[in-house]
Amino acid sequence: MERVYIGLGSNLADPAEQLRNALTALAQLSHSELAGVSSFYVSDSLLPGQPRYTNAVAALDSALEPLALLDALQAIELDQGRERHERWGPRTLDLDIILFGDRVIDEPRLKVPHYHLHARPFVLYPLAELVPNLQLADGRSLNQLLAECPFVGLERL
Repeated sequence: MERVYIGLGSNLADPAEQLRNALTALAQLSHSELAGVSSFYVSDSLLPGQPRYTNAVAALDSALEPLALLDALQAIELDQGRERHERWGPRTLDLDIILFGDRVIDEPRLKVPHYHLHARPFVLYPLAELVPNLQLADGRSLNQLLAECPFVGLERL
């Protein structure tokens, strides 16, 4: 089993309920166990004119390989009505693998640590609730990333 951190986000169809449903689905994944979840946060969309997002980070202990887990997460997204029309567009659910144990993964479908982690306060601050002194596999510290990414535009629920 490896500890995996998953970013959750939604800005459509009752976002907080979407996240709660996703957490239920994560807890039911085969060869995996939900180990923790951060508070929920509300953040502005990356694109203007969209509804605000509700975000969280979940800790999952999983024996699944990275691409198998990615497939399972995308199936959960589809089950909750996810449609992919535009990059960073509105969505019922977004599940991103943020960290996968101590692995650095550079696959066409999956980059870990998540390639925009450093610029996402709606991921960094919930992640810090779960592992405040985290050292990333690529050598960066979570504290360093937090210092460079202020708590701006976030509201903890």
